[in-house]
Amino acid sequence: MIRSHEAGTLRNEQAGEQVVLAGWVARRRDHGGVTFIDLRDASGAVQVVFREEALAAHGAGLAAQGAGTAHDLRSEYCVKVTGEVRVRPAGNENPEIPTGGVEVVATEIDVLSEAAPLPFPIEGDVNVNEEVRLKYRYLDIRRDAVARAMRIRSEGSFLVHEVMREHGFVNVETPTLTRSTPEGARDFLVPARLRPGHWYALPQSPQLFKQLLMVSGLERYYQIARCYRDEDFRADRQPEFTQIDVEMSFVEQDDVLLVAEDLVARLWKEIAGYEIPRPIPRMTYADAMARYGSDKPDLRFGNELVEMTGYFAQTTFRVFQAPYVGAVVMPGGASQTRKELDGWQDWAKARGARGLAYVLVQEDGELGGPVAKNLSETERAGLAEATGAMPGDAVFFAAGRPQSSRELLGAARLEIAQRCDLIDEEAWAFLWVVDAPVFEPVLDESGEEVGWTSVHHPFTSPRPEWADTFQDKPGEALANAYDIVCNGNEIGGGSIRIHRAEMQQRVFETLGLGKEEAESKFGFLLEAFKYGPPPHGGIAFGWDRMVMLLSGHQSIRDVIAFPKAASGYDPLTAAPTVITEQQRKESGIDVQPDEPATPGNEPGRIVRPDERRN
Repeated sequence: MIRSHEAGTLRNEQAGEQVVLAGWVARRRDHGGVTFIDLRDASGAVQVVFREEALAAHGAGLAAQGAGTAHDLRSEYCVKVTGEVRVRPAGNENPEIPTGGVEVVATEIDVLSEAAPLPFPIEGDVNVNEEVRLKYRYLDIRRDAVARAMRIRSEGSFLVHEVMREHGFVNVETPTLTRSTPEGARDFLVPARLRPGHWYALPQSPQLFKQLLMVSGLERYYQIARCYRDEDFRADRQPEFTQIDVEMSFVEQDDVLLVAEDLVARLWKEIAGYEIPRPIPRMTYADAMARYGSDKPDLRFGNELVEMTGYFAQTTFRVFQAPYVGAVVMPGGASQTRKELDGWQDWAKARGARGLAYVLVQEDGELGGPVAKNLSETERAGLAEATGAMPGDAVFFAAGRPQSSRELLGAARLEIAQRCDLIDEEAWAFLWVVDAPVFEPVLDESGEEVGWTSVHHPFTSPRPEWADTFQDKPGEALANAYDIVCNGNEIGGGSIRIHRAEMQQRVFETLGLGKEEAESKFGFLLEAFKYGPPPHGGIAFGWDRMVMLLSGHQSIRDVIAFPKAASGYDPLTAAPTVITEQQRKESGIDVQPDEPATPGNEPGRIVRPDERRN
């Protein structure tokens, strides 16, 4: 080893020992003939003292790269230091770091490699464009906060394996080159060079394979799985991400939730030092939407939505003559300026709404704002009491379709919490959201229902009471599904699966997927269901989001070693890139088969580009 000790491990009891350290120059401070540096390695940092006369006495200068003295050291030079550990003089201790009671008096220093001027500072606060940080991610990871997140992620992975092994699970790796099967987002496609005109897909999740593993009789499977989704640009998503994937046979919902709670509780106890109250409370999807306007409500604060549809049942105000009217209160909001109130309209329009109606409750109890004058005297008189508003508050309203109106008010509730500092940032609030709908309507451009899509995915089982009739009332059927929420973030979701081919086919038909098309896309699963599939269910946790919460970061990009930017672009490697004509030819990208391949059949003759007919 180049070094004898790690910098962050030195303590007072090692005073007098000769040590050899290796790491990076974090800071340098010159005081006359004495130079101080903070030497950092993966274990931490320690202060190193260079006295010119001591270095000269040992015949040592900076032994590499032509640098002459300690004054020539710059930030992030990689150096080797030989010296003696000493207790710091009284009054010079640094209680902020574990090594703050000692320093190393250097007798030799070697520069292992120099560092160019940095694109941004490593130490202290970094106020720099994120794309620059990601371009130089290897430097960004040297920062304490980012490195700590990487270590938390590693520690958490060990804990996941421990918990799952304790529960008797088998760790199985599923394919990352597979068949394209629609699961709600676009697939990333990979050309198959040896089968020109044919393509693999990178998995959006191991969903179908883990169900096949249940048919195989393994009974308990898990995997820390890499997944891929070609989604539109979204700030909180990555095209490649990691999930903790779990599946169990011969179970009901409570069995899955028990294992999931054990896993989450261990992670939060060991990493965050927080004991999650058990069992984690449950709330129906319908209640979550009605009370919080979200299927992942943040329960660290109250300020629930107020249903006002009945209150305005006889209103003459046209805006409130809608299937749903709801409200949310902003404490102290009546003091906002006209510019601030107009800003709420822009905020709502950015979310696809026409605006956000509001009433201001004045200190004398009178109502102000443009909506108030459109209300009857009776409606004005009882409004504050009906919404729970106090003098000085603002009340925001949404009216229209229940789903979209509640979602708008739910977003407003979160925005109000941020602006009014209602959230206890030190708190943890966990919740299971259960009994979501099986299906949700597909709307055309005019807002008319034209079909159905799955709320979770098409392999989710309806609740037992809907098993025989879900296709008759798709909009009312409830799923045997469950999502786990932490501080307003969905960190996991799953369901009891369909294990009977007949029920699976009825779900496909409800989704508008005919028997032939279902066979083409999912024939291998339906075939497996002919051979004694067990009842089974599972869950998948968003590992990136869990680590983000555990490490106190605000973005999942901060807890991924080499993430993509919000645009999906990789500033570090400049990916994605164009490919050469030779690569296109070798991979068969431009080749088209003369007929589509079907499961179990060989593809037809390949038609190359120069054979195509106009």
